[in-house]
Amino acid sequence: MTSAALKTALTNVRVFDGQRLTDPTTVVIDGGTIGTDANGARPLDAGGAVLLPGLIDAHVHLHGTEFLHQLATWGVTTGLDMANSPEQLASLRDVPGTTSIRSAGTPVIGPGGPHSRIPGMAEDAVVRDAVDADRCVADRIAAGSDYLKIILEAPGEGGPEAAVATALVAAAHARRIRVIAHATSHGAFSMALDAGADIVTHIPLGTPLDPAAVERMSSEGRVSVPTLTMMEGVATTRGEEKSFAGAMASVAALHRAGVPVLAGTDANTQPGVPFQVPHGTSLHHELELLVTAGLTPAEALRAATSLPARHFGLSDRGAIAPDLRADLVLVEGDPLADIRATRAITRVWCGGIEHPVASA
Repeated sequence: MTSAALKTALTNVRVFDGQRLTDPTTVVIDGGTIGTDANGARPLDAGGAVLLPGLIDAHVHLHGTEFLHQLATWGVTTGLDMANSPEQLASLRDVPGTTSIRSAGTPVIGPGGPHSRIPGMAEDAVVRDAVDADRCVADRIAAGSDYLKIILEAPGEGGPEAAVATALVAAAHARRIRVIAHATSHGAFSMALDAGADIVTHIPLGTPLDPAAVERMSSEGRVSVPTLTMMEGVATTRGEEKSFAGAMASVAALHRAGVPVLAGTDANTQPGVPFQVPHGTSLHHELELLVTAGLTPAEALRAATSLPARHFGLSDRGAIAPDLRADLVLVEGDPLADIRATRAITRVWCGGIEHPVASA
């Protein structure tokens, strides 16, 4: 059960400010936001523990409100959902005291390919012609989508054709919404770049990305959500563990080139997908994989806090500062010295309301 929001002064707490840990200080939780006035607040001595901004998983699939609580127990206070029905989406929004979400709603798929065979995929997910792009985007926005998700396949493998993908991106940008392109193959990755997608989610297994693709991601201001946890699971399930090394090399190259790399897991319990990733705990594994790929622990933490907030337009979160949402995670240990310390969670607040935590 969640508790009501109380005005609380967290004393003797070291704050991750996006770069480093501060000296012990006081952070005030005032209702749903971070305040500045500790008068009248309940004092809570953190004993020198580390306070992180609430973590953001930039790629999840939510199949019910129980998954909001599963995310929150692991300090994931915002989930960016990548496919959902309008009906279920309404039940997941604005649930007090637990994980806050944004969603793509119904994704866009082509008439073939593996996603057309996923049980429960909406019939109106299929877009066959570029002339339908404008109507499709308008319908998604009317149904509550916060951004557009296009599931691309390699050319000829049943996904939206290149002209359709380009028209969808143009229609979304005309309405000032972001486009996330699913791309697990090199052909789909190239199509995402050509179409102008803002964010490319997943990373191909096997051969690393071509240097030209990496350079385009950098020079054209694209963002990567590689979902290494999912790609590792797929490679292991297929008995192709060596192919995961290529995905890791691609992430390392993107990071060296200055491409923003966000932490996303593809957490799901969907039948028919290649690998089911657990909600919540998987984000901590994702951070560990990002560090293995070459990010510093501070960069990995930004990949799950300030960077997804910035690139998904969530201006009210992602950092610990006055007037931002009181989405907070208190951990033992120093995650800048060892990223695995993010698992040692002692307290979580979602919009100022304390939520029970998981056992590490």
